[in-house]
Amino acid sequence: MDLSVVIVNYNVKFFLEQCLQSVQTAASGLKVEVFVVDNHSTDGSQTMLKEKFPKVRLIENLDNVGFSRANNQAIRMAKGRYVLLLNPDTIVQEDTFLKCISFMDNHLDGGGLGVKMIDGAGNFLPESKRGLPTPAVAFYKIFGLSALFPKSKKFGKYHLRYLDDHEIHEVEVLAGAFMWLRKETLDKIGLLDEDFFMYGEDIDLSYRVVLGGYKNYYFPETRIIHYKGESTKKSSVNYVFVFYRAMVIFAKKHFQKNWKWFQFFINIAIWLRAAMAIFSRAVNAILIQPFSKTAKSHHHQPSCIGIVGNFETCQQIKTELLAKIPEKSRSKIGFILCQKSEHESDTAVFGMLSELSQVIKTWKMDEVIFCASDISTNDIIQQMMDIKMEHPNYKIVPPKAHFMVGGNSIVEF
Repeated sequence: MDLSVVIVNYNVKFFLEQCLQSVQTAASGLKVEVFVVDNHSTDGSQTMLKEKFPKVRLIENLDNVGFSRANNQAIRMAKGRYVLLLNPDTIVQEDTFLKCISFMDNHLDGGGLGVKMIDGAGNFLPESKRGLPTPAVAFYKIFGLSALFPKSKKFGKYHLRYLDDHEIHEVEVLAGAFMWLRKETLDKIGLLDEDFFMYGEDIDLSYRVVLGGYKNYYFPETRIIHYKGESTKKSSVNYVFVFYRAMVIFAKKHFQKNWKWFQFFINIAIWLRAAMAIFSRAVNAILIQPFSKTAKSHHHQPSCIGIVGNFETCQQIKTELLAKIPEKSRSKIGFILCQKSEHESDTAVFGMLSELSQVIKTWKMDEVIFCASDISTNDIIQQMMDIKMEHPNYKIVPPKAHFMVGGNSIVEF
């Protein structure tokens, strides 16, 4: 078995379906087994899995046992040479598995690997490569010095922003959203520490890979989309408490001499960040949202949507979209074709994929919908990253799906 993919799911059914479709495509020609550990979802995830992905090995927990314990349940059953811990709110490229296997097979000192990640708007995610959060590094991160001096080798170690995003690097910490691990490394260093319910377990495991005598690599030669924060809202007060307390657990475990001093500053940071989160939400509710609603009601302009794909697929999506949009607020919808077509002169055609950036600018598009049945994930990611000046909302319609997923919303047809 080449690879065991482990996905922990909690109430993100549509993201999970899209993720599994990309996993199936990436697994083509390889010996891959896929586990989904469901932490007692109530959104119909289990039914969807049994109907649409019968070959996936589903583990159904009767309650939410946390991220670490759920991953360990599947890892203990895994038979692959490599194990991939993958978030359900991700999409992998068609070449991701093949390239990762090839790289790790040629770098036997590698115990773990992470790839270049972008968010749902096409922006590079800095957590794709991270340094070890020693007490000093964590202090710089918590109190904003890493944000003020991101390229500094002293203050910017948390996200290693001084390292080129486009080059392979040896790093200390891998992101739990995509954590590629050699199975023999896990057999040597042990599984995820279940003291971490959520957050921090990826840092701990990455550090133990290094302590075990292996290297962690940042590998940007393949990419994934990670719709951050769909299972947990990172602006919430609860997130602040859970995340920073996970950092205390890590410090207590690995930096015993300094952990009490570190805990003192962490507790200060928790209450400061919690207060900031509460204040921010209050300002948003009292001042920003009412003004935004008023502005929209007085200055409403019909939006423009571009659908990227073959003509027939675009036409089908347009029909399904119009059925969901009230007539008084309908958007202008046009097509951006992936390839030459006899329909190019049709008034619904805005242009070609090769000129997407210019088409978006010309038509002042608010939203771009990619039909994944007609355009590869590789090309979708490249287009999202190439468009720098215009910032439409991106959505993706998975093959044979009756919904589309974006960083800001999910729409069912």
